[in-house]
Amino acid sequence: QVQLVESGGGLVQAGGSLRLSCAASGIRPSVYTMGWYRQAPGKQRELVAVITSGSSTNYADSVKGRFTISRDNAKNTVYLQMNSLKPDDTSVYYCNAKIPWRPSSDSWGRGTQVTVSS
Repeated sequence: QVQLVESGGGLVQAGGSLRLSCAASGIRPSVYTMGWYRQAPGKQRELVAVITSGSSTNYADSVKGRFTISRDNAKNTVYLQMNSLKPDDTSVYYCNAKIPWRPSSDSWGRGTQVTVSS
């Protein structure tokens, strides 16, 4: 059974930085793509960044150049380094794990709140 536990959220001023962590259990890093998504009140959940088992990355246009996703397969942990934060980045951030060719493998953490004050 896959379990994902996010940490590192909090309140930060605009221009500041945070690093989110997602500790995963029950997955094989060699096959799972990991990602971060976010959902603000009244909005749909959106992709922030993903990293494949081969460490290829993809980012939403709104965070390119500011956020960096990385993974430590030995620790089964994925990170999201967020710099130059803006009030629009305020959301609940969710960790996701999935095997790309197996839709039933889609798994989510419970989320961590990030609030950026102006």
